[in-house]
Amino acid sequence: MFETVLVANRGEIAVRIIRTLRTLGITSVAVHTDADAGARHVRDADVAVRIESYLSIDAVLAAARETGAEAVHPGYGFLAENAAFARACADAGVVFVGPPAEAIEAMGDKIRAKRTVAAAGVPVVPGSEEPGLSDEELIAAATSIGMPVLLKPSAGGGGKGMRLVRDPAGLAEAIASARREALGSFGDDTLLVERFVENPRHIEIQIFADAHGGAVHLGERECSLQRRHQKIIEEAPSPLLDATLRASMGAAAVAAAKAVGYVGAGTVEFVVAGDRPEDRNFMEMNTRLQVEHPVTELVTGYDLVELQLRVAAGEPLPFTQDDIALEGHAVEARIYAEDPSRGFLPTGGRVLSLSEPAGAGVRVDSGIAAGDVVGSSYDPMLAKVIARGADRQAALRGLDRALASYTLLGVPTNVGFLRALLSHPDVAAGRLDTGLVERALPDLTGDLDGPGDEVLAAAALERMLALEPDRPGNPWEIPDGWRAGGPAWTRWLITAGGRDPVEVRVRGRAADAEVRVGAAGPVRARARWDDRGRLVATYAGRTTAYAFARDGDVRWLGRDGRAWALTEHTAAEAIGTAGPAASGLVRSPMPGTVLAVKAAEGDTVTEGQPLVIVEAMKMEHTVVAPVDGLVARLPARPGAQVALDETLAEIVSAPEAPEAPAAPDAPDAADAAGAVPGAPEV
Repeated sequence: MFETVLVANRGEIAVRIIRTLRTLGITSVAVHTDADAGARHVRDADVAVRIESYLSIDAVLAAARETGAEAVHPGYGFLAENAAFARACADAGVVFVGPPAEAIEAMGDKIRAKRTVAAAGVPVVPGSEEPGLSDEELIAAATSIGMPVLLKPSAGGGGKGMRLVRDPAGLAEAIASARREALGSFGDDTLLVERFVENPRHIEIQIFADAHGGAVHLGERECSLQRRHQKIIEEAPSPLLDATLRASMGAAAVAAAKAVGYVGAGTVEFVVAGDRPEDRNFMEMNTRLQVEHPVTELVTGYDLVELQLRVAAGEPLPFTQDDIALEGHAVEARIYAEDPSRGFLPTGGRVLSLSEPAGAGVRVDSGIAAGDVVGSSYDPMLAKVIARGADRQAALRGLDRALASYTLLGVPTNVGFLRALLSHPDVAAGRLDTGLVERALPDLTGDLDGPGDEVLAAAALERMLALEPDRPGNPWEIPDGWRAGGPAWTRWLITAGGRDPVEVRVRGRAADAEVRVGAAGPVRARARWDDRGRLVATYAGRTTAYAFARDGDVRWLGRDGRAWALTEHTAAEAIGTAGPAASGLVRSPMPGTVLAVKAAEGDTVTEGQPLVIVEAMKMEHTVVAPVDGLVARLPARPGAQVALDETLAEIVSAPEAPEAPAAPDAPDAADAAGAVPGAPEV
């Protein structure tokens, strides 16, 4: 076995690999860029080396030489499926923990892969198998196959460049678009065309092969829950397959691996007709460890990273096919730094507070810790939460409970969306296909639009608690709005998620108050801190405990897997906030870099006119003027880094300062008179 292994990756997969290296007593070496200098995988490793890029073969191999690493584990992504890297490792005398370069090349090209496995007797999706087809030849192939068809780049994966075409009239435009994206993503615009299977299910087989001729499969994973061809939730085993189909697909996957002289861990992916599971065809092979490998580990009991290392060290597989049995059920959910309520735009920021689920049957593979900064330079996946149960229903319930106890404050995530997806009737029943998520998206995101009144009330009560003295004292220091005629209302303007500010009014002390949210009537409410640092708020008779963190003027509240960033406005920002149509503040929809500024201070702009272009995760987003008016402020500058919801511009309706919004109706004259000194009235 190796004494020192370099992990050529970052994030949760690097942390996960390091965990196994530690268990085996192997010295772990991490590499990192400047952006990741303080990252968790760097802190967890025994040794860390700075490199310019995770994609630099020379830098990674130099780090291996410097630290005496005998092997390099590439994880997934970056260099994991790079045949040139595998070959460079061999030339440098460093073991590549993965398949031979020739196997990577054979399976990395989808056209060549289909030909290879078809020759081995593995069924493939009908389609074009000739490399280098012109646009006209692709159109002719699609016409002969019959609509609908799927255009796919021959190189690369992850859904990039894929186009579903149902109408022959749209083929030419779809081909041009797919070629552009494929060229930009993989440097190769070669396309293939396949028949599209209606209501397809995505089922993959985990295979393992050693250098001594041994090859087995470890069952399947169902990966049909996807959005834009990206997997969201995976499980093992599939609710679709029975033992006979499992054995048949497993044998086909092993045959595909043997056809290219495979060694190590790999995944053979199939598209399966949901109404005819016997109709299954090879899609592609991933020549690396998969993101979703934990579900296989939990139902087989094998550590796949350990097996990778042992096979790479020349050891034979410690079992045969007859030794492998699947026990129970496991489901995994991927946690991303993204905002489902904003079209899944990437997010970011500093992790202010993090509480991850634990307990029997729950596993978390995470790449972050409290205090870490989630930037926009790399993939937005933060962690994976996995639950195992005696059966599928138990595993789904366990995963939902685990997600409900996952609390991350400081970075918006998709956890609330994941819980909504798990509760969908078709998911619960196992009626899955790759289009389910997109069809159900309006329902899945409908309840994620913003905080409810109880959350806004809790935020306002927290502000009252912050202003109240720690011990009883001068009653005039208590910000309860008291006046000679009785208590008055203290007013707060609060924004959540870049939406228009909502006025929340509080009358009385936080321990016994009335709260009015927006135009709603008064509701009895109270708040206090518990001994765990949580904000415990009661609103309309319902008591809820919130995780809490501050970040400047932003208050983060979290519960049940959800988190809300609530911003208290200053008087200047409150100008023009009488309603959505009057709001002229322009905020960044995601953290990233300002690529271009399309206006200047003093310009007259119209609603919908582009103002600023922000880029994150190689995604450009054009921010437009929300209203007609003049650009009063434009702090955005090309090249500047901006945070989520950071102000980019302010639009006013006239050159002169606009009037402040009219005060909401108050129950009595004393209420309308004003607020307590020391408590903001904006």
